Amino acid sequence: MKHPAKTAAIRPAARQTLLRRISRVWPYFSGSRSGWAVAIGATIVASATEPFLPALLKPLLDRGFQRDSFNVWLVPLALMLLFTVRGLSGFLAQFALAKVTNDGLLRLRKAMFGKLLSARLTLFSDQSSSAIANTVVYEVFNGSSLLMNAIIKLARDVLTLLALIGYLVYLNWKLTLIVALLFPAVASVIQVLSKRLYRLTKESQTATDDLAYVVEENVLAHRDVRLHGAQASQASRFNVLSDSLRLLSMKSTAAYAGMSAITQVLAAIALSAVISIALLQSAENTTTVGGFVAFVTAMLLLISPVKSLSDAATPVIRGLAALERGLDLMDLTPDETGGTFIKTRARGDIKFSKVSVVYKTDATPALQQFNLSIKAGETLALVGASGSGKTTLVNLLPRFTEMTAGTIYLDGQEIRTWDLASLRSQFAFVSQHVVMLNSSIAENVALGQPIDLNRVKECLTAANLATLLSELPHGLDTVLGHNAMQLSGGQRQRLAIARALYKDAPILVLDEATSALDTESELAVQEAIKRLTFNRTSLVIAHRLSTVQHADRIIMMESGEIIESGTHTELLDKNGAYAHLYRLGFQSA
Repeated sequence: MKHPAKTAAIRPAARQTLLRRISRVWPYFSGSRSGWAVAIGATIVASATEPFLPALLKPLLDRGFQRDSFNVWLVPLALMLLFTVRGLSGFLAQFALAKVTNDGLLRLRKAMFGKLLSARLTLFSDQSSSAIANTVVYEVFNGSSLLMNAIIKLARDVLTLLALIGYLVYLNWKLTLIVALLFPAVASVIQVLSKRLYRLTKESQTATDDLAYVVEENVLAHRDVRLHGAQASQASRFNVLSDSLRLLSMKSTAAYAGMSAITQVLAAIALSAVISIALLQSAENTTTVGGFVAFVTAMLLLISPVKSLSDAATPVIRGLAALERGLDLMDLTPDETGGTFIKTRARGDIKFSKVSVVYKTDATPALQQFNLSIKAGETLALVGASGSGKTTLVNLLPRFTEMTAGTIYLDGQEIRTWDLASLRSQFAFVSQHVVMLNSSIAENVALGQPIDLNRVKECLTAANLATLLSELPHGLDTVLGHNAMQLSGGQRQRLAIARALYKDAPILVLDEATSALDTESELAVQEAIKRLTFNRTSLVIAHRLSTVQHADRIIMMESGEIIESGTHTELLDKNGAYAHLYRLGFQSA
């Protein structure tokens, strides 16, 4: 797993126009047409009512206190009606927007998770699991909420602004010209500070991934950290990244607050100029008290949407930046590719022809011009020191690793021409690192296949887990919890064997399946393995040579090549590398 800050692919979205960036997100949120219709309609109604408050003040001040043929109940009734309409329209707009947001978020999350299930496996080596989970679960949620609320608020503020400006022009077009000078200045401030805010948001996302990565590492390696007394160094590492994130957060706050402060100062300047000119007009009897108060009130109401428009850049930028991480995950991560050849059940004949594998991080080939033929039903044991290429070899078969050169055949058909689902259905894996889902025992055993409870019980019994099953209060419905950590290592290993038995694939891969077990657990697992390997092509990687003595053939690997091949007895008679390891009681590669 690589460091997320160095490997997370980020599209240079800062170079794209705002509309272009919104257009990437729009398809996921455009499906709820009724929601958008209600939200926009209610927003228009709410915005249109904004000028009515100052409009009511003008007749009230000019005629209301003089009782000059003026109905005293008109203004109170109008106010109640006004705020009732505004309250209802505001509720409808918020509720409809929530529907739009949640429907769009559902579509986006489904698409992202679907991408995770079909993406090339390099995604999981290039990015940490915490960064991927953070993007799928949290980033897109926060981003969609910020963006959708900002868009509808932006629409409301623009409509309110237009309604108030229209009323201001109606009252006094000369004073309105002064107000109009405010907008170019505010737009310039938003443009400058929004660019800085976008950059800081991207940097904050990367810093958050870095911090989450440190937490993830220390959770996974909690025993090693305590064993080696590394708490202080890890705490220091966490503190440095936390401080960096804090600094970025403060810079973002400064940029955000700067927009608001400068906008308010510009609005105050415009308001001061309006009041001064209005007082001069009043002296010349060109305006009334009611007209002046209505104008000033409308202008004060204008400050709020102008300020909101300057503030709108922040949630829009942050929302887009968060959503773009999810979109980049889908757009920049290619899917796995396979062929069209489909076979229900393979015989299990395997052939490696001049296969080479070179990893990006290692100039030395993991496999070099590798040749090997395995007959259907044969049990082949792979032994050798760590790094000799054993795990690379077996990972090539289901295409978890891609070869750099050469060809691999399954039943005479080149594996790159196989349909991926069909190819992988031919293999069952049992490794020393058992991964179980947080679901029931039955669901874990029948993973990806229809659940037949009787068959699940048979597989668990064959895997020597009948006793465990009888002790569990909920039987097959028992939820295993996080990676089945409530079970012992041997029990988890046998559960993985039960899963392989249930799949009933023609080819079995055992990757050091007993290396971490005690003697008693290993015996139970070995009994289960004997049942599992019967009548299957089996590739067995083992640290303990005692576990592979009965294999049909054993190959000794070194530096990605075969240096010895034969049965256990034949290799001992050769008195070569295998015999040397066997005499040493080889326990660990």
